[in-house]
Amino acid sequence: MGATRALIHLERFRRNVRAVVHLTGRRVCAPVKADAYGHGAPEIARAALEAGASCLAAALVSEGAKLRENGLDAPILLLSQPLPCEIPEILHYRLCPLVSDGDFAFELARAAEAAGVRLPVHLKIDTGLGRLGCSPEEAPSLAARIEGLSPLELAGTATHLAVSDSADREDRAYTEEQLVRFGKALDAMRSSGLDPGIVHAANSGGVMLHPESWFDMVRPGILLYGYDMTGAAGKTSGAGVLCPEPVMELRTRIVLIRNVKKGESVSYGRIWRAPRDTVVAVIPAGYADGFPRLISGKNWEVGIRGRRYPLIGRVCMDQCMVDLGPDSNISRWEEVSVFGGNAPDAGELAAEIGTIPYEITCNISSRVPRVYIE
Repeated sequence: MGATRALIHLERFRRNVRAVVHLTGRRVCAPVKADAYGHGAPEIARAALEAGASCLAAALVSEGAKLRENGLDAPILLLSQPLPCEIPEILHYRLCPLVSDGDFAFELARAAEAAGVRLPVHLKIDTGLGRLGCSPEEAPSLAARIEGLSPLELAGTATHLAVSDSADREDRAYTEEQLVRFGKALDAMRSSGLDPGIVHAANSGGVMLHPESWFDMVRPGILLYGYDMTGAAGKTSGAGVLCPEPVMELRTRIVLIRNVKKGESVSYGRIWRAPRDTVVAVIPAGYADGFPRLISGKNWEVGIRGRRYPLIGRVCMDQCMVDLGPDSNISRWEEVSVFGGNAPDAGELAAEIGTIPYEITCNISSRVPRVYIE
């Protein structure tokens, strides 16, 4: 194994899942799309189910197929819109798609009938995200159409919240409006004699700030991987208390140590010049590994021997450099925490470059091995 690897703390992940189960008292659907946000889908999926999750969620048909091929037998929701040519795989791998329109429902039913199977689906209602889903007004008629297609089973009804992670008054009001629209659609379905099945709306922000969004099942994503985007973690609120633990660390080793004289530059663009004679470490982690080039020139520190040292110069494709200071006794081959561990975590890295922790963990590339720790 090379120097750079992502350490995945499985027991931290399980604790996060168990905390959501305990907090909400609802079924938990664990999203493991995008290779479990970069953490490794099969291993994370197993850990989620061990910790009490009831089902899994993927975005792509290929992601659901990978889970099945790795022995995962739990229900798998398919969150994104697949192509018609992927329907045979949906049936083969027993995936449960979200349905936003009658045409796709008909195509699913026709293929399911030909295959001699009954396919569970979840109706998706767009209450204000403006992405997938039928309108709330269309929901009863679409649900009736699904019920009228005997090869299909209306197993659930869902919506997705646009700004549930924001405590801003206007955003909170918008989330409440979404939930009112969703509730009216559910009432209209029930008034028409239709059973909506498992009802779900809450993403991570909904879990943390909107208990009224919990319904029958919650779908927290980034929260399970250790990051709270609401600022409510650890605080007593209407939703109780939850303190998620970051699951991923990025570690590497020092591959070279060099002396740099005052005024000499380091890395491309010469954006850093030594303010005094110093010692510089070269570490083999760059933007091809998923360590963002945008952190170049920012206030970022890595962890070595429990202390923090500043990143200097521009992040390269395969390396970056660290200022160890003029009196360093750090040795070649020593371990470095790039983020997580005794360095700031992926959430802090994201904040430093103006993005979200999802992007940091998802971007850790496939050339970086995942090492699973209990």
